[in-house]
Amino acid sequence: MAVAGIVVFKPGHMSALAGVKTKTDPPNTVVAGFPARSYRAGDVAELAVYTPARKLRLEFFQAGPERVRAPSGMGGVPITSQREIDWHGGSGVVHLGVERWPSGLYFVRLHDDEGRSGYAPFVLRPAKAELGHARVLVVLPTNTWGAYNFRNAATWYANPAVTQVDLTRPYLGGVPPHYRGYDMGFLRWFARNGKQADFFADDDLESVSSGEELARRYHLIVFSGHEEYVTEHTYNIVERFQKLGGNLMFLSANNFFYKVEKQGNLMNGRWRWRDLGRPEARMIGAQYLNWYQDTYRNRPLTVTGAHRAPWLFKGTGFGNGSRFGTYGIEIDALSPDSPEGVQVLAEIPHIFGPGETAQMTHYVAPNGAEVFDAGVLNFGGTADNPGVSTMVENLWRRLGPDHET
Repeated sequence: MAVAGIVVFKPGHMSALAGVKTKTDPPNTVVAGFPARSYRAGDVAELAVYTPARKLRLEFFQAGPERVRAPSGMGGVPITSQREIDWHGGSGVVHLGVERWPSGLYFVRLHDDEGRSGYAPFVLRPAKAELGHARVLVVLPTNTWGAYNFRNAATWYANPAVTQVDLTRPYLGGVPPHYRGYDMGFLRWFARNGKQADFFADDDLESVSSGEELARRYHLIVFSGHEEYVTEHTYNIVERFQKLGGNLMFLSANNFFYKVEKQGNLMNGRWRWRDLGRPEARMIGAQYLNWYQDTYRNRPLTVTGAHRAPWLFKGTGFGNGSRFGTYGIEIDALSPDSPEGVQVLAEIPHIFGPGETAQMTHYVAPNGAEVFDAGVLNFGGTADNPGVSTMVENLWRRLGPDHET
């Protein structure tokens, strides 16, 4: 395996590491992060690093193809050899050449000579000439990852007075928030089943000019994780894509909930879309209802719609009354704004108390567009589990470009 690109150390300060507090990270962590959420083959990526050590070793990994789940951190397979560089302690920048790998989620794993380690993930978006070849787009929730990044308490989740999130901050411990529970399972399913798709960060989706452009390139858009924060432009083009006949797959709950505005690497907000006259259920079919409030435990989904969508449960062994998985955290449910014809396929009755029922839904719009909503926050994170893996495969076949009924 060849070393990716040129590695150059530049001592000095970088904004991504401004005010970094290593005590907020797990012990023995190399603090590192890419200021950009995504790169394209041929880019030279700047990796901000802080460690007091004298030597640093690093290598690139692809997330997803690993045969077994890593016990901690990020799992993946190495795609370059390990490179050692002189560091001389403190903060600085490593320049890394990004090569022509398949579009997906990647990370650099770092070790220093004093026993510390760290991760720095990024999305590899496709080359311009390859956009849309697979006809499926997977969007990773980088806005939400940034909002839930508690580094230096610089998020509205740590301090309600905060109204602006800096997306360049390294993730605590180097791993996107809730990645192992909400995102890893889907990436492992994707790799194990040999699927092909373009992967975008939220920034990349925001750069698409129109819903018409999305519809020309893609038959299906998969939101594999917690897509809570979207800009007005993103809402507009995804809604237009669906109205033009494009299919949508939401493998989490609480999607398109907050409107945010972005200026460069700063994300500002937040406003509920339903308060702005655009309830998300109109497009998604169901919408956010509640969260577990540090009280209610996860519970299995119960199949209620096997007769309505036999294609979804084919080969799973699940029928009406079957229970599978352990889900919850945040949930979606039907609302008065749900489109006509939305079908509930599975539920967790009263998971957060009377009437607080999680609902997995699917509908076919008059134009033929199909939309699936998992209804629970961590469904995509279990995509590599038996039974659920088959459900996701059935969804891909039904909603994807090689449509099967």
